[in-house]
Amino acid sequence: MAGGAPGAGAGGVVARPRLFGRLAAQARVSVVSAPAGSGKTVLLRSWIGWAGMAGSPAWVPVERDERDPQRFWLSVLAALRRTTPGSALVRDLSPAPELDGWVITERLLADLAPLDDRLWLVVDDVHELGPDALRQLELLIMRAPPELRFVLATRHDVRLGLHRLRLEGELAEIREPDLRFTVAEARELFAAAGVDLPEVALLVERTEGWAAGLRLAALSLAGHPDPGRLAAEFSGTERTVVEYLLAEVLDRQPGPVRLLLLRTSILERVNGELADLLTGGSGGERVLQDLEAANAFVVSLDPARSWFRYHHLFADLLQLELRRTEPDQVTALHRAASGWFAGHGYPVEAVRHAQAARDWELAGRLLADRWPGLYLDGQAAVIHELLAGFPAEIRVADAELAAVAAGDELARGSLEAAERHLGLAERVLVPVPEGRRGQAQLLLGIVRLLLARQRGDPLGVAEEAQRLHAMAEAPEMAQAGLGEELRALALISLGSTQLGVARLEEAERYLEQGIALAHRIGRPYLELTGLANQAAIEYFRSFALAMEHSMQAAELAERHGWTDEPAAGIASLNVAGVLTWQGRLEEAEPWMQRAEHTVGAEADPATGLSIRSVRGLLELARGRDSDALAAFQAADRLTGRLAGPSLIVARTRSCLVQTLVRLGETEHAEQVLAEMSDQDRDSAAMRMSLATLRLAQDNPHAATAALAPVLDGSAVSWPAWLAQAFLLEAITRDALGDPAAAGRALERALDLAEPDGVLTVFLLHPAPGLLQRQARQRTAHAALIADILSLLAGNRSAPPLTGPSLPLEPLSGSELRVLRYLPTNLSGPEIAGELYVSHNTVRTHITHLYAKLGTHTRADAVACARALGLLAPSPLPGKATRPG
Repeated sequence: MAGGAPGAGAGGVVARPRLFGRLAAQARVSVVSAPAGSGKTVLLRSWIGWAGMAGSPAWVPVERDERDPQRFWLSVLAALRRTTPGSALVRDLSPAPELDGWVITERLLADLAPLDDRLWLVVDDVHELGPDALRQLELLIMRAPPELRFVLATRHDVRLGLHRLRLEGELAEIREPDLRFTVAEARELFAAAGVDLPEVALLVERTEGWAAGLRLAALSLAGHPDPGRLAAEFSGTERTVVEYLLAEVLDRQPGPVRLLLLRTSILERVNGELADLLTGGSGGERVLQDLEAANAFVVSLDPARSWFRYHHLFADLLQLELRRTEPDQVTALHRAASGWFAGHGYPVEAVRHAQAARDWELAGRLLADRWPGLYLDGQAAVIHELLAGFPAEIRVADAELAAVAAGDELARGSLEAAERHLGLAERVLVPVPEGRRGQAQLLLGIVRLLLARQRGDPLGVAEEAQRLHAMAEAPEMAQAGLGEELRALALISLGSTQLGVARLEEAERYLEQGIALAHRIGRPYLELTGLANQAAIEYFRSFALAMEHSMQAAELAERHGWTDEPAAGIASLNVAGVLTWQGRLEEAEPWMQRAEHTVGAEADPATGLSIRSVRGLLELARGRDSDALAAFQAADRLTGRLAGPSLIVARTRSCLVQTLVRLGETEHAEQVLAEMSDQDRDSAAMRMSLATLRLAQDNPHAATAALAPVLDGSAVSWPAWLAQAFLLEAITRDALGDPAAAGRALERALDLAEPDGVLTVFLLHPAPGLLQRQARQRTAHAALIADILSLLAGNRSAPPLTGPSLPLEPLSGSELRVLRYLPTNLSGPEIAGELYVSHNTVRTHITHLYAKLGTHTRADAVACARALGLLAPSPLPGKATRPG
């Protein structure tokens, strides 16, 4: 029955079968150890009723500060004699001066020796016993007959030698975390009290599931006209909670301990050194450890038991008492705590305590000094929270805070607001003291760099990167440990903007250096940003490498809790783009949604444009042409927000034109083309859209002329788009009555599509007749054609990848590039020619591929790579395409 649903019992008591089962276990001793008000007594009484043990348990409540062993043991004898098994065995005993606990214990052991029925001795509030009674109880536990079981309830652990039983598996323990009420149990409790409270979870969180807190809340809420509002405001300052915690916890502490609790209540976490600082005493760590061991609402936060926090409601009470007893000390305590945290490398807590002291100058200086490090650690949400703690008039009057606010607006997605704050910071820079001016200039330089990067402004990024590089060389930057961080930030920013203008080699060089430096200096947030952009470079070279780097970035973001950061959104976008081009549309959708959720177009126009472009492609592949058009038009509207030319603009407009053609809006498509510059119309992307338009206008000769510069390499393109160009060429040649030329062009399109599994181009320009004819002829791509025909027949998503485990070792970039050509009909020397390497180099890479994939032939390697998603998936598992 353990673990069953709780239910409200008699008198509003909530049955807790998940704990009953642990009490009913076969352990000789069960210990329930938890703070006051945790529900220990109620749990034990309800367990006895639930288990139907009438006549078997002997219940012994220990009086407060019980120091008379004789009185305690006589109460034990009396309780045992009231049980069915004990009444026949335990002899009556009258109080006498010569009796001591040891004599009574020995007599009790003799009486119970013949016990053969299960008998439970339940001792409540064991912590109230004196040392003699505890030693006698330990003797009884060690020598008791097997059928005598013990259940001990205590507010803190006591010395009973139970460690031996723990090692023998004879000890069951229920502790404070186990006794915390679940949401379901709290709901039962409130229902039994007649309180209708829809949002129980918030109150459970606030009380940390503390039974007394929840029961006191139920009493306060019963009959209240607005229980929801009262529950939201419930705290440790509630009168009934104050009375309980004062009587049961705080008033029981000696003066020095009480002072420590009150003065350290201003802290979210405390250690011994901080406690000593705020109290002016010593031994704070030992006091905190003793309080935690005593279950006095003090919680250890680390295995070494050096950092602690107070239970939420207890902290509320302590802060209330501090304000009542030492109101003039609160500000000084916060200021002292701020200094300690700042000096020990905890900037966030340092700023919070300076704000609590209303020392705005100190708080502003601390935040300005630590903002670069917080930003580079991916702490944007924390920075925003800290900024919100300053009055508005302070934020606008301080140049450094205004610069931090500009960075905050960038992180939250408002370029315009960031520019306003940046301008404000520059205007109020003049009165900044000479000793702070360098820090203010540093903050402004970082924000200008980030703003230029998000604008897609390579010249602006280069200019600011050069300034930051000069700052990084300054001695004070080296002392602050920021020199290498600034270099890594500048390199990654340069790489991302070079990527945006299609300077892939320069982008790759900057990003590789920046990622390596970020990794070496331990800045994973910068590393994440670099990896996401590096994956975007590979997107235009190798889908396999793009997926590898994107997944690395996604895993890094997951590990550090940065899944909502823009860099994680870029990684998600890369994955969505690859899956979309591969025709794996259902798999692409969740990645697409992650990217859309993470990156705002207002914050990062270039990435926002890319997101809308990939969304349009996904909808186009699904056959939802109107939705695709809306996405491409939204993307096109963002082009005006870019600071300069971008790689994605021409491709987006090409897709826009092709979508208009699919919708039959050829005049509108002509208008879009006519409004473009000659240079833009000559790009590979726009030439393909022009060919699509001319084919729709039944003018294959004009289509051929448009495609010629793309096919002969004079117009720059990338494999997915080049595959599309050859597919359009095949359709055009077939329309001109040249089936042989059409077949050659189609085979070339398939050659280009196979390595990366590019299937979507065949959905954008369906040619099932051509593909079926190609399948009947000599082709190296029978399986790929079958995939495409399946998609065209109505299955609008490629089959998910299943198959063997990952390679024994990761494939290198060179090996992946060779792998892309294995499904083609190219020979080894021909592959070498395509890659501009020697034939021996290709043979070496193929040997390594076979070893890493666990295969022995070219066909097996292709089949394995398809199953792993390194090549286009095959609908026929285990069947490879015919190698050349």
